[in-house]
Amino acid sequence: MINSKKIVVVLPAYNAEKTIKQTYDEIPFDIVDEVILVDDNSLDNTYETAHKLGINHVIKHPENRGYGGNQKSCYNKALEIGADIVIMLHPDYQYTPKLIHSMSYLIANDVYQTVLGSRILGKGALKGGMPVYKYIANRLLTFTQNILMNQKLSEYHTGYRAFSKEVLEKVAYNSNSDDFVFDNQMLAQICFAGYEIAEITCPTKYFDEASSINFKRSSIYGLGVLKVSMTYFLAKTFGVKSKLVLKR
Repeated sequence: MINSKKIVVVLPAYNAEKTIKQTYDEIPFDIVDEVILVDDNSLDNTYETAHKLGINHVIKHPENRGYGGNQKSCYNKALEIGADIVIMLHPDYQYTPKLIHSMSYLIANDVYQTVLGSRILGKGALKGGMPVYKYIANRLLTFTQNILMNQKLSEYHTGYRAFSKEVLEKVAYNSNSDDFVFDNQMLAQICFAGYEIAEITCPTKYFDEASSINFKRSSIYGLGVLKVSMTYFLAKTFGVKSKLVLKR
């Protein structure tokens, strides 16, 4: 805990058997109270490995629900067990758990309600192995999103995120897509609700075991992101009805 606030790390997992231990071993349990792993019907031994590591809350979907569907289960379970601060960390070891301290303290001290670990702040994205086409797409999408959503984020596409209980209880994340665009829908909901979003620099690590989507899925994701940003713009500027304005 920090300032009597319960900290829960959630791990949305899919075929993460080879990297769960590396990730779990670096979680700072001096402040983290609980860990939740949701296995999205993996084809490997993710579920069994998580149990062997001693993770208290391990959930397995009976069928693959998608990245967004996995996160919904993560956040719902975190709120169920009384989390005050929830850190979403990928168990593929692409993001270092060593930033959990910094992200948690910003929320625990009521400085921000949402914190992102940005791969784009600094100059490490390409050096860390991010494919050039993904880097360029990230920059172009983020530039467009910042204009449409009147924000100044360095990226909207990181999978390393921290939320306060207040944010998770306010935004209607369960109404979002079960696919990868969930992340952007949730950020749009948070911005629409009037919360400021903090970012801290996060080292970039790309390697064979790290999860990644292919070019086709990336293209579909990109179009979905633009749709979310345009929907936000229309809802904010002209009052067009949207799921983004829903509350839990």
